[in-house]
Amino acid sequence: MNTASSHRANAALMSLEAAAASARGGFACLFSTSDEYETALISERRAQGRYGAPRSRWPLAMFAGCTLVVAGTVLFFS
Repeated sequence: MNTASSHRANAALMSLEAAAASARGGFACLFSTSDEYETALISERRAQGRYGAPRSRWPLAMFAGCTLVVAGTVLFFS
């Protein structure tokens, strides 16, 4: 009779250890440093096409226009 209860206790203990190991494994990080994580994240986003070429030339045109306005103002007041 004593062996049946110890067998159940042993089985329960093994089940508890397996559950604890599974829970610890769920929190494991795949990356050892933040640099590895950021590299993987950027690679994944590039594969998705998030870092593609700009779709519009308006920002460049606006920058050139503002630069010309500033240069014209400087030349006008000098």
